[in-house]
Amino acid sequence: MKSAITQQTQHILNLIAKRDLNDDEKKQLIDETVDNFNAYINPGFLQYRKSFSPDYVAVEWADSGSTFTCVKGIEYIDCLGGYGIYNVGHRHPKVLKAVTDQLNRQALHSQELLDPLRGYLAKILADLAPGNLKYTFFTNSGTESVEGALKMAMLATGRRTIIASVGGFHGKSLGSLSATSKAVFRKPFLPSLHNVRHIPFNDLHALEQTLACLQFTGDDAAAVLLEPILGEGGVIIPSDDYFPGVRRLCDKYGALLIADEVQTGMGRTGKMFCVEHWNVEPDILCLGKAFGGGIMPAGAFIGSEKLWTPIFSNPFLHTTTFGGNPLACAAAIATINVLLEERLCERAQTVGDIFLNKLKSTIKPYTPHLILDARGKGLLIALEFPDTDIGFRVSKGLFQEKILVAGTLINAKTIRIEPPLTITLEQIDNVINALSKVLKEIASEMKVQLINESITKPTPIPMNNLQQTVLSRQL
Repeated sequence: MKSAITQQTQHILNLIAKRDLNDDEKKQLIDETVDNFNAYINPGFLQYRKSFSPDYVAVEWADSGSTFTCVKGIEYIDCLGGYGIYNVGHRHPKVLKAVTDQLNRQALHSQELLDPLRGYLAKILADLAPGNLKYTFFTNSGTESVEGALKMAMLATGRRTIIASVGGFHGKSLGSLSATSKAVFRKPFLPSLHNVRHIPFNDLHALEQTLACLQFTGDDAAAVLLEPILGEGGVIIPSDDYFPGVRRLCDKYGALLIADEVQTGMGRTGKMFCVEHWNVEPDILCLGKAFGGGIMPAGAFIGSEKLWTPIFSNPFLHTTTFGGNPLACAAAIATINVLLEERLCERAQTVGDIFLNKLKSTIKPYTPHLILDARGKGLLIALEFPDTDIGFRVSKGLFQEKILVAGTLINAKTIRIEPPLTITLEQIDNVINALSKVLKEIASEMKVQLINESITKPTPIPMNNLQQTVLSRQL
């Protein structure tokens, strides 16, 4: 057995070392990948992808800039961005160099001595983050950032109740899952954190009522945990007075404001942090996804000195083995450098406006019978459809045109467009042309006439039961 495993691992290492594969190696890699996913990971993933790619052509092999390439050499425009991790693009040379340079020196730290990059990165974040946010705890992911933020809020306030929003998504570990709102993710693991209240997003009246009721009953809120824009909830953008109002109500009732910027942060919406659009300073700000530059898993949560005081006397109340490791810190430092040096925040705003306007123009003839809306902020954009079937068919059609998009985890009728902030205008035009072609084909199949013409009732082509189940849950 050990001999077989040694041969197997060496075979894989040889594949990794190759820049190019011959046809036999490509076929073998695809076949083995399919078999391994089916037998050792989860056959459900395989069945979901089969609906897009019946021959499993899309086995990832390489990436660069705003594209990735499958084993067969087909290049796809990435309009998904790894659910928001590729803000500076795929394999940005500066981020890759920083990680490689650090790897050549030291990969992980001792846990006992002081590692310099963690200190440097924490200082950079203190200078970069809004207001009085100063102290940082580093994590491996956005979910871990939310977990730590919830613990810090409870510790600092002495309270236990958390308020989150309907449609919000904060991760799937037990604490963050308590704040995530979709029942299909929550029910199998309930009860988790007991004192979590979900209220409508973008509703200050509901928030104040909840805070007042909790105060009256003695269950005062420790924190209000919100995404600045509901990402997995369908890219729902609040009114401009919402977050300033949330800040005011948190101050009034003594609750902390936790901004979950895991998806909206690091330049995605046109500002380094989305709350900056409304000049709001949260008490804790959570980062993940793009924080590691698409090279390393990395996350962080940042708070004020007052908030951090309870753990000064015992810094071991909350710890992590790999969070803030030298490779992750090198990646994050380089990522921040690239975002600022290449002015990618500003670019996200400008290019996002161009992209969104072109999308709105493209979908106009098919509204509202085939598509309901195009909306977004910066390069966090969504297309919303009347039902999940149409959304699925558009996603599938775009994939066949070599463009990757995907639905959201909570609102299955909505597909996200979340490309690297480095996407070119030429690539955007390719996406627009592909979308126009796909919508026209679907409209023809469904016998949907264009706007200002008589409409016959759509007759969607049904998906199989597995596709329906997967899409309704967006697993």
